Amino acid sequence: MSARTAASWQTSLADLSLILFMISAAAISRQQDHLRKAKVERAELREAPAAAPASSPEGTPLAVYIAAPGAPPLARWLAQQAGDPRQRLTVAAPYGPASGDLARAMSEAGRLAREAGAAGREARIVVEPGEGPARVVLAFDVAASHGAAGAMARTLLERRQTPGEGERPR
Repeated sequence: MSARTAASWQTSLADLSLILFMISAAAISRQQDHLRKAKVERAELREAPAAAPASSPEGTPLAVYIAAPGAPPLARWLAQQAGDPRQRLTVAAPYGPASGDLARAMSEAGRLAREAGAAGREARIVVEPGEGPARVVLAFDVAASHGAAGAMARTLLERRQTPGEGERPR
C-alpha cells in the first residue's frame, strides 16, 4: 500500500470527523439557546400577574347567532342552518365583574338553550368572563369532545376492566 493511498482515506476520515464535530456543536448550541429562553420565560411567568382565564375551546364556527336587540328569533335562525349530527350548538354567555352579571348571563344562556331545545337542537352552555351579548355558535366540534377521545377512553377502560391473557383479575 502506498503512502498516497493511506493519506487519502485518512484525509476523508478527518473531514468526516470535522463535519460531525461541527454538527454536534451546532446542535448543542441550539439546545443551550432553547434552555436559556425557557428559563427566561419561566422567570417572566413567575413575575407576571395572574392572567384572566382563557375562553373555552371551540371548533371553527360555521354560523354565529348574536342575541342582540332586533335579532330574529333563534328558532328561525336555526331553521336556516343545515343539520348535521357532527355539529354542536354552543350557547356562550359572557359576564362582567359587576354583582349580578353572572346570574344574568346564566339566565340568558338558559333561555337561549331552551329556545334551541324547542327547535329540536341540543345545546351546550358556556358562561365565561367577557363582554358583549350572548351568542350561539354552530360548529363541527363534536368529534373533538365526544368522538375519538371518548371512544379511546372507553376502549382503554374496557381493556383495563377485562383481564388479558395471563393476567389476574383486579
